[in-house]
Amino acid sequence: MTPQELRTFCLSFNATVEDFPFTPEFSVFKVLGKLFALTRLDARPLTVNLKCDPDDAVRLRGEYEGLIIPGYHMNKRHWNTVTVDGDLPDRLVRELIEDSYDLVVAGLPKAERLRLDRP
Repeated sequence: MTPQELRTFCLSFNATVEDFPFTPEFSVFKVLGKLFALTRLDARPLTVNLKCDPDDAVRLRGEYEGLIIPGYHMNKRHWNTVTVDGDLPDRLVRELIEDSYDLVVAGLPKAERLRLDRP
C-alpha cells in the first residue's frame, strides 16, 4: 500500500477528516473528532497506528511478528503499529484500518453512530 492509497482509504469512511494536531508531518485521521489512524505518510517504512481489540492485538503481533507491533507512543493494549508497505497483504491492512474505525465509532454516543449508519 502506498502513502496515497493509505490516505485515500482512511478518508473513504463516513465523517472522516485528516488533521495535523502534532506537526505537519503526522496525519491524524479522525471520525467525529476521535482518532482511529495516525501515520507519517513520508516515513519509510510506512507505518500506521491503529486501534485494535486487545485480544486481537496480541494475536496479530504473534502472527505477523515485526510487521505488527505494540502501538508506538500509544496504549499498547489497544493500539498496534502496522507496517503497511511491507509484506502484509493490502487486504489485511484495509481490514485493520476498517476495524480501527469501527472500534472508535462503537465508542461514540448512539445518536452519532446512527448518523453514520453504523448502529
